[in-house]
Amino acid sequence: MAVLLARLHGLRHSNAWLFGTMLVSACLSLAASFVLSADALRLAADPGTSLSCDINAVISCGTVATSWQAQLFGFPNAFLGLVAEPVVITIAVASLGGVRFPRWFMFAAQAVYTLGVIFAYWLFSQSMLVIGALCPWCLLVTVSTTLVFTTLTHVNIRDGNLFLPPRAQAAAARFVEADLDAIAVTIWLLVLILAVVTKYGSALFG
Repeated sequence: MAVLLARLHGLRHSNAWLFGTMLVSACLSLAASFVLSADALRLAADPGTSLSCDINAVISCGTVATSWQAQLFGFPNAFLGLVAEPVVITIAVASLGGVRFPRWFMFAAQAVYTLGVIFAYWLFSQSMLVIGALCPWCLLVTVSTTLVFTTLTHVNIRDGNLFLPPRAQAAAARFVEADLDAIAVTIWLLVLILAVVTKYGSALFG
């Protein structure tokens, strides 16, 4: 058992696992961004059109897509995903192939993606608390960006790319080495699910 746990621990900290998870998550986010972009164009052509994920009053992509929050910068937010996720995919694929990016580059990627995940959660909170409707594709983006962010953070802490003070870097490295980041992201995602179910309950399926 101890040998198996040691192997699983080693696997989780390997580039294959970390960048593989990042790659799959970014691909899912990119696919969702394509669907959301296509839906945005359909709504622009015909505002009264019904989208495939307009299931009920709660699960309604159309309600979310026609809100002002869905075009915060004057164009559909999904277009940002079409730009950002291919960059993440490139980093993941290159890293799986053995490329090691400069420290400054990985730090910049961390900073930019941190802004992206903050934006994703702002949109999630707007859907939950203001718009009062949920978009399944948007939820997929929220989950996938969370996984990209956490795996990218894991890599950058492991490799010392965040320019942290020595004591902070040592504490962060111990946190990651003990797999506490995996526990944290699991709790994080469970809280998201609980928040959705608590707020909407049976209305999700009504």
